[in-house]
Amino acid sequence: MINSALQFTGDVLDQFLRNRFGLDESKVIMNRLIETNGSIPAANSNKVIISLINIEKETAKPFSSRGARSADGSFVDIRPSERYNLDVLISSNFDDYSETLKFLNASILFFQVNPVLEGRSFPGIPQDLSKLEFEIEKMTYHQMQSLWTAMGAKYQPSVIYKARLITIQGAQIQGFTAQVNQTSNESKQA
Repeated sequence: MINSALQFTGDVLDQFLRNRFGLDESKVIMNRLIETNGSIPAANSNKVIISLINIEKETAKPFSSRGARSADGSFVDIRPSERYNLDVLISSNFDDYSETLKFLNASILFFQVNPVLEGRSFPGIPQDLSKLEFEIEKMTYHQMQSLWTAMGAKYQPSVIYKARLITIQGAQIQGFTAQVNQTSNESKQA
């Protein structure tokens, strides 16, 4: 689910950038900023990079039942789905600094114009996603510095968005409850 959400986001952002600047080649990549050995991935050169930096469980729970009716009329007991928010870093890494800013600006414009990605506007959205809602995360200079330091990377012009409500449902059956076919209204007389 997480991979398909980020991949879809990257694909539609890439198409937006290609259309906006008349490009033939892809400019968006989903990747880490730093390899485990501390080097910068070569694939990130002259690209807009989408990186997952945090996953947060949504604690506001909608009313839901654990049971679902099966074909034979019984009820299947499954755990309720869980919802998550993803903190996504969009960074721009181009050799020419003006290109870096141009692509970062266009990426911000994309999310300003498309704060919600859903099937009506983006028919290619994966079936396991109903929609993705994006909201910019406000970070102070010190928070941003701490983030880049924790990642072990040198700062690049970037912005963070929260992708809201990614639903995960394992659909693991935990039990069955038989269908009730009859009720009794007999009362006991004393």
